Amino acid sequence: MERIGIAIVNSDHKPTIMVTNDDGIDAPGLRSLVRVLGSTNRYTVQVCAPDSEKSAVSHSITWRHPISARPADFDGVTAYAVSGTPADCASLGVSQALFPSVPDLVISGINMGSNCGYHVVYSGTVAGAREAFFHGVPSVSISYDWVGGKSNVNDYTLAAEACLPIINAILAEIRNQTYPERCFLNIDLPTDIPNNKGYKLTKQGKSIFKMGWRRVTSEMQGGKMLSTMTMDTDSAVTIETDTSTPLEEDLLFRREVRGAHIADPDTDWQFLREGYITVTPIGALSNADTESLLYFKDWLPVVAEHESSSAL
Repeated sequence: MERIGIAIVNSDHKPTIMVTNDDGIDAPGLRSLVRVLGSTNRYTVQVCAPDSEKSAVSHSITWRHPISARPADFDGVTAYAVSGTPADCASLGVSQALFPSVPDLVISGINMGSNCGYHVVYSGTVAGAREAFFHGVPSVSISYDWVGGKSNVNDYTLAAEACLPIINAILAEIRNQTYPERCFLNIDLPTDIPNNKGYKLTKQGKSIFKMGWRRVTSEMQGGKMLSTMTMDTDSAVTIETDTSTPLEEDLLFRREVRGAHIADPDTDWQFLREGYITVTPIGALSNADTESLLYFKDWLPVVAEHESSSAL
């Protein structure tokens, strides 16, 4: 038996991959990923995913009440639909409270929509991988740059197949005890997967969709914000509402996308736009840049000195 953090690799058996996501257990991205992994006959696959869509919930966790785990229907795969967030699912799935052993690898995805730049912070998909990383289990988040009118559900299968060499290589490194423990990987696949330009090691950039708020008169007005950070104004689309009933005097506001701001070049979003499959190592620390640290190094003593003199 070999150990990476708390993850255990048994050299005599198939490695175990646990899959989660933020689009929900019935999402085609997760279903396609599980199907492709299973078709290789190289892994034991388990699923622990939210029972409904939890897009853009970031790294929120359930704290004040229990969560439920309901057995779900997956061909040949042990799966549970969980009433919590992606981070809850990842934490529960690696805890040995739900499954008998710790998985060798956690994969979160495949998300409907890319997760680059600052959107990594908002993403429930990335949070699922980050939570596994917190527990010492190697993890990967995978997102597909879905574009309405161009993409279709078959693209998720292509995305999963395109990631198999990376998944196999990670598991080989885990088996050899050479896989790095200080980061996890965030993978984004371009819209046109068949014509991708190959893998590209990138760094997280500062790209972000500019969002604002619009006052509405009812919870149904304004359409639904999709996982892709675009609006679906189709009246047939089911819109999730808060369980609380707004009072007559309450003001209602709906978030809306007002444009994209693409920042520095040579980062994840830029290379994804160019057609690469971007592979971005991510850590969990949020250190400021050196220039900011130097500024506050000089600034804080002045504040303290001023406070001392004011107290006299």
